[in-house]
Formats: sequence, C-alpha cells, structure tokens
Amino acid sequence: MSSIFTKIVNGEIPAYKVAETDEFLAFLDINPNAKGHTLCILKEEIDKWYDVDDQRFTDLMAFSKKVALAIEKTITCKRVGLSIIGLEVPHVHVHLIPLQEMDNARFTSKVSLSESEFKETAQAIAQAFNNQNV
Repeated sequence: MSSIFTKIVNGEIPAYKVAETDEFLAFLDINPNAKGHTLCILKEEIDKWYDVDDQRFTDLMAFSKKVALAIEKTITCKRVGLSIIGLEVPHVHVHLIPLQEMDNARFTSKVSLSESEFKETAQAIAQAFNNQNV
C-alpha cells in the first residue's frame, strides 16, 4: 500500500508544495510544530533513511539545505532545525522546523494555520527557494 507521501507525489492527495525536483519534494506539514514546518521527501517510497543509498541521501540533505535556506529567508526564526524520525509515515522524510525555542522541536506543541496562511507560507517559501543562486 502506498504511503500518504507517495499519494502526494502522485497527485492523489493535495499538498502545500514549496519545492520539487525529479527526485525530491518539499511541502508544508499539515500538523506543524511552527509556521513554515516543511517536510522534504524522496519521491521514491523507502521506509528508513539508512536504507537510502549514500549518494541519494547526500542529495536529499543538499535539497533539504536549500529548502531550509528558503524557510530562513521567509519565516522569522532563530534557526531552522532538522529532524529525521520516521515513525509516523513509513516513507523517508526530513522535518525542517523554524525554531524560536526548543519546544518547537519537541513535537508536543502544534500551531493551527488557516488555509490562506498555509497557501501564503508555501508560496513565499517556494519563491525564496526558486530565487536562490545555489
């Protein structure tokens, strides 16, 4: 059975996309720890990050770095945290979370955003991503 992320990649489920390449996709987390919380995924469904071959994992990190730089330009934060957990969806994904304090990284407090806030945030991050000279 396809993961929810594979369904997003295939266009079966909508998402607030912020960046996309042939191999990777970044979109806003719909249950965010903070405004701008973004997930970066491999388009190929692989369950565990340590099962990804070294080059593709390195490429995922480079893609995630570029997305993090776009988040930092868009969302006021002290830094953008990175987390790979993988229990909630069996599909390799990187959490990029704009951090103001450690609680933003703990997955215990969530923020609620309206549909227009999600759309505006996704568009702003996408624009910053596309304007990079990286």
